[in-house]
Amino acid sequence: MVIDKRCESFASIRAALTLPVAPLQFLVSWPAYAVDDLRRSLSSHDELVKENLSLKTDQLLLRSQLQRLIAIESENNYLKSLLRSSQQVKGKTLIAELLAVESEPFMHQVVLDKGTREEVYVGQPVLDANGVMGQIIQVGPITSRVLLITDPHSGIAVQNVRSGLRSVAVGDSYSGKVRLMYVPKTADIKPNDIFITSGLGDHYPEGYPVGRVVAVIKDPTHQFADIYLQPSAHLESSRQVLLIWYRRNV
Repeated sequence: MVIDKRCESFASIRAALTLPVAPLQFLVSWPAYAVDDLRRSLSSHDELVKENLSLKTDQLLLRSQLQRLIAIESENNYLKSLLRSSQQVKGKTLIAELLAVESEPFMHQVVLDKGTREEVYVGQPVLDANGVMGQIIQVGPITSRVLLITDPHSGIAVQNVRSGLRSVAVGDSYSGKVRLMYVPKTADIKPNDIFITSGLGDHYPEGYPVGRVVAVIKDPTHQFADIYLQPSAHLESSRQVLLIWYRRNV
């Protein structure tokens, strides 16, 4: 060190000595570089994990929003079909929404968010966008109760669109369908026949879909045929219904 400081010619020797010393310098500094690389790698990994979690959260939020938009679109399409149905009804109409569904297994009734405040009355027909749902049996100030056509206490006068045969349809709580009463075995009824309201009762106007024939059973031991209809109305899924003001004596 003294010679290097006092003798300028020693600079060339010092430069030559740096060649064998360089590997030692790299070897000494390698742990520090390795630690820095590991720290950067861990930091990048943590950032990637956080970014991945953030992307998954955003994806879940977008999926939930997409499902909500699909539900809104479906409800919008249903309301459009319900509006088209209301345009075919003569007289006053009102759209109501379901508040509750009767939980008893053999009682098919629902509660609506409209009552006497909207001039809802007992016996008023209730439809959805596809057909007849039932009639009002109880009215309160702001709510009302509907007896669905599949309830065993329900009865509705119907007519076969194809043959013109008239009958009375009652609810069958066991099957969730509608059954025709006292139909002779010789009656002209076939599967997929459509039955509509005949208008002969005091509650339902004429010409609204009630159901489609799904079973024709002619048991030799029974006097009458067993005819079952699948309701046209979507009783299990409709959230909005149509109240119509109909009185035959008016």
